[in-house]
Amino acid sequence: MDEYKGKYKYKYKGGCKMQGSMTVEMSFLMPMILFLIMECILAVFYYHDKNILSGAAYETAVAGSTKAREKDGVKEGELETLFYQRARNKCVLFATPQVTVRVKEDEIEVRASASRKYMKVSIVKKAAVTKPEEHIRDLRRLNGL
Repeated sequence: MDEYKGKYKYKYKGGCKMQGSMTVEMSFLMPMILFLIMECILAVFYYHDKNILSGAAYETAVAGSTKAREKDGVKEGELETLFYQRARNKCVLFATPQVTVRVKEDEIEVRASASRKYMKVSIVKKAAVTKPEEHIRDLRRLNGL
């Protein structure tokens, strides 16, 4: 009976001393570690979807600014369809984004937003409608004088 004078009783397993309090500590620690891992995965999916929507909005704005120089111009409905084609089946968390496109004389603006439970993403991308051919003609006229 004098063998166990210490405060804790140790169990010998494979030549190692093991304490029973380690199991209790791990039962509190493991849920926290798993929670942090899951939150990291959720954050990665959030930023993945944000980048996908941002890229699709920017590509739509640039494509719209290029098409706006054409004879017939560009319509907002065409650009919305183009955005949905670029973002379709690529998002993990935000499966149904909403988009509004505003076509102005000198600018194309694409606003994309998506939400799921407590998370929201909102993106605004703009592209100027440039007319390089007019600028080149003006430069040639000036140089020709």
